Order: sequence, then structure tokens, then C-alpha cells
Amino acid sequence: MLYAHHSDVPQDVWRWPNFTPAEIASNGDGSVLINADAMDKLQLLRDLIGRPLIINSAYRDPIYNAKVGGAPLSMHKQGRAFDIALRGHDRRQLARAAQAAGFTGFGYYNTFLHVDTGRKRSWGTWS
Repeated sequence: MLYAHHSDVPQDVWRWPNFTPAEIASNGDGSVLINADAMDKLQLLRDLIGRPLIINSAYRDPIYNAKVGGAPLSMHKQGRAFDIALRGHDRRQLARAAQAAGFTGFGYYNTFLHVDTGRKRSWGTWS
């Protein structure tokens, strides 16, 4: 479901206790596209890790996605991707837990882990 602003999300629709619509909203215009399957996996990841996750980027509106150089068919534009800050986490443990939670796309960056529910693939490396 697409909402023009994260403050428009009804409380009875939001069922992910460790996250807020504002955390998932576009850093551009504040809109939010809720993909329940992806959000369920994000909540499961949080449950598996047992510690807070800082979401750097989740849904991206098309204008913001272009502004940050996102791929034209980015999973972020579909509400199916999350960039999770690594600070305070063991990167390999986080990646293993994300895989166990059902994420299938992985991007390995110096300061964050990209996870998504697209086709199985990965890019980047961690030394």
C-alpha cells in the first residue's frame, strides 16, 4: 500500500512492532510503500538478531531514487529493499540472519548491508 506521507499510515495497518512508518518512508518526499512480505522479513531479521536495526534507506520515491543514483528498477522503489547500518553489528552474523529471514538480494558495503526480496544475487565484498 502506498501512502503519500508516513503519517498517513493507519495504526491498525502497521503490524511491525520494532519499526515505524517514518523509518521505512522515503528520505525524499516522506511517502511510504508498504510491502508486507518484505516488512515481515525485516521484523523476523530484527527478532533473530535481538537488537535494534538502523534503517538507512527503505522505500524510495522515484525522484529521490534518481537523485541518489539508484537503479531504475531498484527494489527500494517497490518497498522490497532495506539498507541496514552495520554499526554495532557483526556484519557476517547480520548477513546470515538476513538470509535466514528470507532475504534473497545482498549488497555488501563498508557501512551498511543492503537486503531485498528480489531474485537471488549479491554484489560487493567484505574483507
